[in-house]
Amino acid sequence: MMIDDHRHAATLDDTFDFLNTDELDGMGHPIERLATAADAITWLAGHGALHPEAARRLAAAPPRRAGRLLGHVHEIRAAIREIVEALVAGRPADPDAVASVNAVLRARTTVELVPRNGALAVGHLHLGDPLDDALAAVAEPLVAAISAGDTRRLRICANDGCRWVFQDTSRTRRRRWCSMASCGNRAKAARYRARRRAPGLVPAARGAEVTPGA
Repeated sequence: MMIDDHRHAATLDDTFDFLNTDELDGMGHPIERLATAADAITWLAGHGALHPEAARRLAAAPPRRAGRLLGHVHEIRAAIREIVEALVAGRPADPDAVASVNAVLRARTTVELVPRNGALAVGHLHLGDPLDDALAAVAEPLVAAISAGDTRRLRICANDGCRWVFQDTSRTRRRRWCSMASCGNRAKAARYRARRRAPGLVPAARGAEVTPGA
C-alpha cells in the first residue's frame, strides 16, 4: 500500500502569489510584502514550501545571516519574475535569472519510501539547503507549465503602476488587467481624461463634447 505523505506541491497560483509579494499599489508606489527574513520564512512555511522544523531553524538565524537569507529570497523572486515577463513578452529570458532559478531547482528534495505502520509512505530526502528547497518548490509550477507548453495564459497587468502577475482564465484570453474594479477602471478613466484633453474638443451643454465647426 502506498500513502502519499506531505508532498508539499505548490500550484501556479502559489508561484504568482510569491511574485506578487513585491507589488506596486496601482499608482506605481512599491509595496514590499517580504520586508524581513521573518516575513519570508512565514510566507514559505504558510504555503507549505518550508518544513516547520526548517522554518524554526531559519528564524533563529543571527541578523547577518537573516539579511543574506532575505536577499536570496528577493533574488530568486526577481529571477522568476524575469522569466515570467520574458514568456509574456515573447523574448529570451536573462541568462543570469535562468541560472539563479536552476541553482535552487538543483536543491529540490527527492522522494523515498519509508515503512510506516505496516505500510509504505512517501517521505522526503532533503538534498540541499532547506531555503533553496522551499524556493524551488515555489518555482516548480512555472517550470512544469513551461515543460507542458502551457504558458499562453500568463499575463502581467497592463497598468505600469501595478504589473501584477496572473493567469488569464477568461474565455476570450484577452484579459489585460489584474482587475477591472481597480486597474481596468483606472485605465478607462485615463482614456476618458485623454479624450477630454484632445485638441479640437470643447465642452458643450450637459457635458457633451463637440468639434468646433461640426
